[in-house]
Amino acid sequence: MNGWTLLLRMALRRDRLLIPSWVAVFVVVSFGSAAATESLYGDPVSLAAAGHAVNATPALVALYGPIYDVTALGAIGMMKMNAMGAALVGLLGLLLVIRHTRADEEVGRTELAASGAVGRHAALAAALGTAALTVVAVGGLSAGALAAAGLPLGGSLTLGAAWAVCGLVFTAVGGVAAQLATSARASRGIAVAALLAAYVLRAVGDTSGPAWLTWASPVGWSQQMRAYAGDRWWPAAFALLAAVAVAAAAVLVEQRRDLGAGVLADRAGPAHGGPTGPLSLAWRLHRLALAGWASGFALLGFLLGSIASSVPQFLEGAPAAAEMIRALGGTDRLIDAFLATELDFTALVAAAFAVSLIVRLAGEEAHGRAEEVLATPTGRIRWALAHLAVALLGSAVLIVLLGTAAGLARALDTGEVSQLLSVAGASLVRIPAAWTMAAVALLLYAASSRAAVYAWAALVGVVVLGEFGPLMRLPDWMQQLSPYRHIPALPGADLEVTPLVVLLAVTAALVAASAVLYRRRDIVTG
Repeated sequence: MNGWTLLLRMALRRDRLLIPSWVAVFVVVSFGSAAATESLYGDPVSLAAAGHAVNATPALVALYGPIYDVTALGAIGMMKMNAMGAALVGLLGLLLVIRHTRADEEVGRTELAASGAVGRHAALAAALGTAALTVVAVGGLSAGALAAAGLPLGGSLTLGAAWAVCGLVFTAVGGVAAQLATSARASRGIAVAALLAAYVLRAVGDTSGPAWLTWASPVGWSQQMRAYAGDRWWPAAFALLAAVAVAAAAVLVEQRRDLGAGVLADRAGPAHGGPTGPLSLAWRLHRLALAGWASGFALLGFLLGSIASSVPQFLEGAPAAAEMIRALGGTDRLIDAFLATELDFTALVAAAFAVSLIVRLAGEEAHGRAEEVLATPTGRIRWALAHLAVALLGSAVLIVLLGTAAGLARALDTGEVSQLLSVAGASLVRIPAAWTMAAVALLLYAASSRAAVYAWAALVGVVVLGEFGPLMRLPDWMQQLSPYRHIPALPGADLEVTPLVVLLAVTAALVAASAVLYRRRDIVTG
């Protein structure tokens, strides 16, 4: 453990922009959700009706969890952010740990630090400490934001603590995953798979049962703290004990492996290579990630399509909430407005996939792999455009897949095949907006490899402007900065081709500007 505090300080310094940005996102979303919900339900009767409608809809319970007190404004207002918020905090924790352990080990930083007076477990301890401080900050500051928005202080503290303890569990899971694989990418896959398994266990336990499956999941433990619905703190003990036990397991595994090695042996590659070229390379690098995202989008789309029919019942007696959905969805038909809103939001998530692929170009450059590729006859423009092509194709596939799954669920629910074509077709108009965000990321990378990470800040800004702008009553000119504000609000609205053509033209212009900038700057390694 010698020197772990110095490594902790170094990790916090490296993430001095990243960590505050993600903490701010959770705080802003928490405050916005709580502040918006307070004005949606005018009386206890409409509040209880909404809660009963959620609990009577298995798809909603599977996605968000049950509401334990249908008379509590906080329990209903934070319905979406209860279990899902805990899972997102867990995702943040495990990604931070892997970033400061396996990712550093993969590029040689850990070996460089170990050449000094640094103990065997110092790097792991510093990574766990960095992630733990982050998830605790998220929980504590989000609780303060919820209370500031008018929700009860006790329930706000319980929800913040539930997020934090779930984050601590998956922080430790990330520490174990970092010991298993020899690459950061594989470690992230293992840890995220464990998180998804925990969420599915919770969903099955809350719906079809048996109920003990909920108690087998760290996400279920955080949910069972029942914020705003009794405020039970004792389930946090399960999470804290599990976090300590899993972190100890990570230390034991690290003690028994060599530096740079993993517990799981690397598989041998194919005996014969496939197609060559930058596009084939980009596809091989990103195909597994695309497959994982695609499976999640298909499941999410089917759930959203299944939920759509229950939206009018859920919003019965809450005209303010119904009006908010109509405002966000751009149509008076409530189900169509709900589907349009959810398609917009999931298209933003698809844009995050595209941005992640573009940002990876900066990692390839920093680790020297880009230089090796560019030492061949492959030009830098072809190399960058190959990754962009996979990002554009992948985001389009995700959007269409989600729309098709949602349309299929609607068709099965209503018995109308036209619903499949309507919702799947409505998803297509979201593709140009996602492509614009990918082009923005490419422009930032082309200007400087270090600037690529700011593509995430641009995406967060688009989320705030496009999704929360109407709720926060931001000026119209600010909301128009989001490309998602210019796409037709399908299904339900009329198709407008001109905004889509403009977005595609903007995307093409950004890509052309990126090519000019990228050709003029030096490749930077290290």
